[in-house]
Amino acid sequence: MRADRIFGVVMVILALGYILSAMSIQTSFLSDPVGPRVFPYMVAGVVLICSLVMILRPDPEVDWPVGGMLLQMALALAVLFGYAMLIRPLGFVIPTVIAAGILSWQINPRPVPAALAGLGLGIGLFVLFKFILGLGLQGLPRALMG
Repeated sequence: MRADRIFGVVMVILALGYILSAMSIQTSFLSDPVGPRVFPYMVAGVVLICSLVMILRPDPEVDWPVGGMLLQMALALAVLFGYAMLIRPLGFVIPTVIAAGILSWQINPRPVPAALAGLGLGIGLFVLFKFILGLGLQGLPRALMG
């Protein structure tokens, strides 16, 4: 219980710092319709809510992962790191489809539904961010876009 509360307090502090750093983002007259601050505010808001839940309702007993679960977590961490490294050169859609597909496969190890979930998330999130929120995302690698 104490570990959850300590982690929750640390995450509240980090979220508040994230909000403060997002407040310093300069906006220009050529910015996206949503603006560059909205997404960091949304992320910080979710982190704050989750952190407060951890502080107010901590898990009564801690079950630390062992064996195969540690390998699964290491794989998920490697996938997310690779995603962060590949999103700029490959655009948004391809790395998102791959990462979402692998993470979906970890949740339910059936290849076809995992691949479809990855494809749906990659394309759906691109449509959401690019066309609905109006963010300036590069969908595919520049070489393919001409």
